[in-house]
Amino acid sequence: MSDLFSYSAVTIRKIQRPQNAEGRQSRIAEYFGSNVFDLRAMAKRLSAHDLEIMKKVMKIGGKIDSSLAERVAAAAREWAMEKGATHYCHWFQPQTGATAEKHDAFLWFDKEGNPIERFTGPELLQSEPDASSFPSGGIRSTFEARGYTGWDPSSPMFIVETENGKTLYIPSVFISYHGEALDFKTPLLRSNNTLSIEAIKTLHLIGEKKVTHVTTSVGPEQEFFIIDKKQAMKRIDLSLSGRSVFGRKSPKGQELEDHYFAHIPSRVQAFFNELEVELYKLGVPVKTRHNEVAPGQFEIAPIYESSNIAADHNQLVMKYLKSIALKHGLVALLHEKPFAGVNGSGKHVNWSMTDSSGRNLLDPGATPHENLVFLTFLCGILQGILDNSEVLRASVASAGNDHRLGANEAPPAIISIFLGNTLDKILNAIETGNNDKINAEKIMIDLGLSHIQNVAKDNTDRNRTSPFAFTGNKFEFRAVGSSGSINYPTAILNAAVCDGLAKLNKKLEAKAHNGTVSSNDLLMILRHVIKETKKIRFEGNGYSHEWRDEALQRGLSNFANTPEALSVLSNKEKTQFLVKAGVFNDDDILSRLAIQQERYVKQCLIEVNCAIEMAQTQVLPVCFSYLKLLLKNVKMASDLNLPSPAKKVVETFSDAVSHVVSTLETLKTQLEKISDGDALEHHNIGNTSHIISTHFMLKLQNLREAVDTLEGLVPHDLWPYPKYSEMLFGME
Repeated sequence: MSDLFSYSAVTIRKIQRPQNAEGRQSRIAEYFGSNVFDLRAMAKRLSAHDLEIMKKVMKIGGKIDSSLAERVAAAAREWAMEKGATHYCHWFQPQTGATAEKHDAFLWFDKEGNPIERFTGPELLQSEPDASSFPSGGIRSTFEARGYTGWDPSSPMFIVETENGKTLYIPSVFISYHGEALDFKTPLLRSNNTLSIEAIKTLHLIGEKKVTHVTTSVGPEQEFFIIDKKQAMKRIDLSLSGRSVFGRKSPKGQELEDHYFAHIPSRVQAFFNELEVELYKLGVPVKTRHNEVAPGQFEIAPIYESSNIAADHNQLVMKYLKSIALKHGLVALLHEKPFAGVNGSGKHVNWSMTDSSGRNLLDPGATPHENLVFLTFLCGILQGILDNSEVLRASVASAGNDHRLGANEAPPAIISIFLGNTLDKILNAIETGNNDKINAEKIMIDLGLSHIQNVAKDNTDRNRTSPFAFTGNKFEFRAVGSSGSINYPTAILNAAVCDGLAKLNKKLEAKAHNGTVSSNDLLMILRHVIKETKKIRFEGNGYSHEWRDEALQRGLSNFANTPEALSVLSNKEKTQFLVKAGVFNDDDILSRLAIQQERYVKQCLIEVNCAIEMAQTQVLPVCFSYLKLLLKNVKMASDLNLPSPAKKVVETFSDAVSHVVSTLETLKTQLEKISDGDALEHHNIGNTSHIISTHFMLKLQNLREAVDTLEGLVPHDLWPYPKYSEMLFGME
């Protein structure tokens, strides 16, 4: 029987959800956050005074003195050990795209040499991992090995449990000996702080004097593919690069649109069930799960949280997607484009701002034309995105995202803002001074069915072709790739909005009387900003060629690939807003440019090397064997003086094989030219990245086309690795 339908014989891994004291299956609310040292757990082990300090620090920041750190450490150790933890680690996010950890036991010895369990305040506050082997982008020498992790109390500690033990994880920042940020978390924390300060200033200027802090909220929707582990292990491209460098389009893809929101296959449902249990215990508020557009593609989405915690939780989501999938005999692919010809995967970052009263500053309400707080912040965002769109595009640049942006429901590489028909009309009316004629009340959609209630119509539609779309009470940054950390693009977004608000605040301050701007003056200023930022707004089809032409006329950039997008980071004028916001200094920006360029080059070279190995050791041997059979058929026909249909097949087949061989030789020759270390040195990495994008990836595509042609000519049972039809439809 074909592997295509062999999934039916697989034993589905069943899990037992946690049980309560009465022995019945627990409700989610009963075990949610059970492995998190949150305020509920702290309340049982800290004094009321200490608990209040921790509440404040976790919500709006602040310093923790050494005595409080000592008490928190003792309480955390006691709690963790009660749950069976034997070790702790400072969990941090270096610029590798993954997380890092170094485990230490609670073991210590007293003065008499007796073993004891210990965890002190200084041990909680910081640790010292070797920093020399993590990316630094030339900001420090390799021999300068010292680095520090520092506890981030705004994100609660948690316990990771495996079959082999339990460990207390301490969310942390990661810095060098001289204080440079070597991670993704530190810039996000800085951007949150600076944006809060600027947003408070905005609110106070428009009369909202009671606001004390502003936070950013994020809800990242995580898309991914699920395929059978046995099939994945037969392909070194998927195993090593996360992407299929070869693969002929399946006879059936997503054209029938029958996978989107369809019934979740049983094996995937079992995987989701276990995934959710583990994430709920870690306090990750996953809310939604469903089939995505492409066959084999799925999505999981959380309830919104503060951006820092949401970023930590998304790292846990990616970690557990992979580990839980393996337990079910599956593989979770987080690459942005693991399969050609069908939708790629993104990580739609839903972003909003909330003030100290709990008000969502991006909620337009029923009458957005009268909501001056909303309109003010909307204009600040428009200004920030317009002025910093190129750096925002650079924040989502990667080798994987190059295959996705601008194709198959992914947003284009041109950064623009979609507001929806209602808001667009409101801004146009304010610009022309006709805002007194606006009526933006919600209307109902009459279904014409007596037994079904009419549906409330939102003030904005959804535009899946927009990279930055307003979707009701938030913006959806759809250009973020599925495999990376959301810390970096969120930090850039925060800084861009901070810049927009700062420019708006200067105009407000110039018109303020006793620290407050009148409504009339505010509308005049907003009218000017709306007119100035109009070119970043686009309500149409972002996939169309017409939009590309129009965007060019508007002066909007269209960076087609990662090297082009990253080049803007070398322009100090365009990155100055990051320095002003205190997110990075000039050296930080250049170091991160070098790291991203190097990552791009290495990822592409992994794909090239996978393609060369697969072509040489799998494709060509099979093709030569099959060619031998074809030639034998031709000879037999000739010996019998019969016409041979195989003769035409041999010519076509031989041409395709020759194309593979010649393209392989070109690729290997190009590879030799940059195989020495000098091409990957920081002073050359930018040039190397451009060579990779303009030459290597084109040749890799040529090789793919030739190999995929052969896949359509070689008998199915002879082809050396699983095909798209087997992998993408193996879960149905």
